[in-house]
Amino acid sequence: MVSVENKPNVTEFILLGLTQDKTVAKVFFSLFLLFYATIILGNLLIIITVKTSGQLNSPMYFFLSYLSFLDISYSTVTAPKLIYDLLVEKKTISFAGCIAQLFAGHFFGCAEIFLLTAMAYDRCIAICKPLHYTNIVNKHVCGWLVAASWVGGFVHSMVQTLLAIQLPFCGPNEIDHYFCDVHPLLKLACADTYIVGLTVAANSGVISLSCFVVLVASYAIILVSLRTRSSEGRLKALYTCTSHITVVVLFFGPCIFIYMRPSTTFSADKMISVFYTIITPMLNPLIYTLRNGEVKNAMKKLWSRKVKWSEQ
Repeated sequence: MVSVENKPNVTEFILLGLTQDKTVAKVFFSLFLLFYATIILGNLLIIITVKTSGQLNSPMYFFLSYLSFLDISYSTVTAPKLIYDLLVEKKTISFAGCIAQLFAGHFFGCAEIFLLTAMAYDRCIAICKPLHYTNIVNKHVCGWLVAASWVGGFVHSMVQTLLAIQLPFCGPNEIDHYFCDVHPLLKLACADTYIVGLTVAANSGVISLSCFVVLVASYAIILVSLRTRSSEGRLKALYTCTSHITVVVLFFGPCIFIYMRPSTTFSADKMISVFYTIITPMLNPLIYTLRNGEVKNAMKKLWSRKVKWSEQ
């Protein structure tokens, strides 16, 4: 019997992707290329609008611009590789590339989770303590919350990466996914991964679930506080919160399903992963702009300025 140490190490992995059907792959290529272009353009538009508009200077829009940046970054970790692989026969990724993709995916994904939690805190203070809002959530606090999101994402990602990189991989090297993630890699490891799987579930799942609980509690507090408001005030607050809650459900639901369990994989995991890696980053600009008159007005002014410049 050959020991794990004497077996040859895997230098590259083969990604099985979303489909093996060439006709379906061509349809997916066009679809996901359109999705990715929408992600880049939509989120860039939000960033440019917030940064150039004098009206959108509240903490909510400060956080929204960083959320758009994270959406672009997070989708870029997986989408370009997915789109390219839909046109090639052999979908390979080097071991180093796989680990880098794993690190970046968890870094940006976890940072987004913490940022969404910070945005819920911001809305809770804005609605429940409007008179003290500017003192509590000032620029200094906003900066620290964003920095904490980045640091939290980095620490989480480092743990996930270190757990994966120390595992022995000696074959097979086929990953039944369209990107490198912890659970598919654990399935290929030539060692007992039970303890590692529990650690991964604790690291990813607990963060997702605990932040989700904080978010739900924040919005519950907001809903209770709205009982004393006028009907117009309630409606405005509900419009704002509905956008946030929609994003939270779309992002956290799939994440909790994927990461709140030990190292097991299901056939539906790939399609569910599409939701939080591509669909949610694509929908975020639409969700936040279609229900927000201030953002729409700022975009109209930005467009009118552009038209004036082009006419000069």
